[in-house]
Amino acid sequence: MEQQPAADARGAIETGSGADARRAIETVFRIESPRVIAAVARIVRDVGIAEELAQDALVAALERWPREGVPDNPGAWLTATAKHRAVDLVRRRENYARKLAEIGRDLETTAPPQEPAASYDPDDIDDDLLRLVFTACHPVLSAEARIALTLRLLGGLTTPEIARAFLAPEPTIAQRIVRAKRTLAAKNVPFEVPYGPDRAARLGSVLDVIYLIFNEGYAATAGDDWLRPALCEDALRLARQLAALMPKEPEVHALAALLEFQASRTAARTGPDGEPILLADQDRRRWNRRLLARGVAALSRAEATSTGAPGPYALQAAIAACHAHAYTYEETDWATIATLYGLLAARAPSPVVELNRAVAVSMADGPAPALEIVDTLTTEPTLRDYHLLPSVRGDLLQRLGRTTEARAEFERAAELARNERERELLLRRAAAAAG
Repeated sequence: MEQQPAADARGAIETGSGADARRAIETVFRIESPRVIAAVARIVRDVGIAEELAQDALVAALERWPREGVPDNPGAWLTATAKHRAVDLVRRRENYARKLAEIGRDLETTAPPQEPAASYDPDDIDDDLLRLVFTACHPVLSAEARIALTLRLLGGLTTPEIARAFLAPEPTIAQRIVRAKRTLAAKNVPFEVPYGPDRAARLGSVLDVIYLIFNEGYAATAGDDWLRPALCEDALRLARQLAALMPKEPEVHALAALLEFQASRTAARTGPDGEPILLADQDRRRWNRRLLARGVAALSRAEATSTGAPGPYALQAAIAACHAHAYTYEETDWATIATLYGLLAARAPSPVVELNRAVAVSMADGPAPALEIVDTLTTEPTLRDYHLLPSVRGDLLQRLGRTTEARAEFERAAELARNERERELLLRRAAAAAG
């Protein structure tokens, strides 16, 4: 079934001005480009070349659609056009015979752009898309490169958009993407979905990349804005897409559930001027009920497909579900959350997980035992510059009546924070502790 944005874009192309038509075509391309690139990458075995051929198909659409009309299935037209250019490219190569043997009869039976429906096999393209996900998130790339390449190939973001999202110079992002493509080609990374232990190892990388993208939008590391909703939307869309492509993977559904739950709070997380609102102070009537329902459904699918102990994302989704089911902050089942964080710490040990467990323990059992946990983390090298460590410690000290120490912790947290909105919040908390 055709996506509604594509249908809306068709009307803009057929009735709008030249500039409007161009924007509408680019909107369609942004929606369809991951599938186009994935389908072509299976032929050329190079995501860089596949992206270039997809761009060629976009140019062809910009030239022909305003004049000839929009095809019934724009995505199929773009895919067929890019595939034909891929076939021409392969045929021009000296090793055409070997490539043709690898590709098989699909090359000879690819339908022309004028008849897109005949060559459009959604199931086949979904398989290709899954291959593209695993290729873009291959462990041979650094985490930064995986994020940039995933946003480019699967999120449809331009280089300037990615640079703005992560507050990085455009040349840096451009080089990161180019190097990632070259690395994949140089390492001869296969365009495939791995199986067995390799698949489990690679799937973790895929999920981590999507989670990191969402987190950067949910609580921006630096800059003047605490939230970047566009990044959250991109990550959520990728998680939903991956869940549709891998319906039998419990951790995929669990990640989707976690992001649905987290995204549901977006409207309540900032005030009128963009200032952060902490979880305890949020108006839960502003939480998005539709996203909460989607989160519950995704978590149910994760539990239904699981055959063993819950994975890290399933545990995090269960924690988020506890918050979702509570009508107020005080009614939250903090004892269950503390238990779940304990399970998560055993499943995926991390100082950050321990810090979160301390917060849950403070609500379930009081600030004193939680402070003992936090104090064991003060010598942890990975948390040396992590602003949330002194922030949590300041909160616990304030609740214990040790206001002078609390103020010092909040001030230190503000010094470490790179996000301007978060820094302002921490300074306000320091002033309140002093008062």
